[in-house]
Amino acid sequence: MNTFSDGVFAVIITILVLELHPPREASFGALLELWPTAISYTISYLFIAIVWVNHHHLLRFPDAATQRLIWGNFAHLFAVSLIPFATAWIATTRLSAAAVAFYAGDFFLVNLTYLLLCLEAVDRSAPHKVEPGVRSMMRMRSFATLAVFAAAGIAALRYPIAGMVLICLCLFVYLSPARIIGAADESGQIQDSRS
Repeated sequence: MNTFSDGVFAVIITILVLELHPPREASFGALLELWPTAISYTISYLFIAIVWVNHHHLLRFPDAATQRLIWGNFAHLFAVSLIPFATAWIATTRLSAAAVAFYAGDFFLVNLTYLLLCLEAVDRSAPHKVEPGVRSMMRMRSFATLAVFAAAGIAALRYPIAGMVLICLCLFVYLSPARIIGAADESGQIQDSRS
């Protein structure tokens, strides 16, 4: 399941980069006009990297791929697969309110399906491998992240730039995962950089 998921993540990143189109004119001014594309691509790439790292670590815990785990994984991959579409919409509409709200909504969906995947992969399948305090912290951070992405989606309907700022702030928190939970060890403790 992990190998299949890695392949899906690779395809999603490939689709994301295929949405990058060069400017029509051969000038730096024309390149600068593509700033919405550059911003949305960078944020999306970073988000996919964070999601992949956490997904990879999470799937180390279950001993068997249960039916609920498999379907939870498919739901999570579905949400992640919408990121290239949302990124392209932001770029073509130059950060329109609806596009940024949809983008934040997709990030919310990715995090919601990740939370459900955590419940199946850790809480149901391998509770003995992660300490209760760590599991509790993972859930609290998941709910906090959901709240920030929901706020970003609502804010984007009126102030798209504010919605993008909230999304970036949420991702910035996870650039240094060691400060949040701690390093992984050989016994299977997770370094969860985005719950």
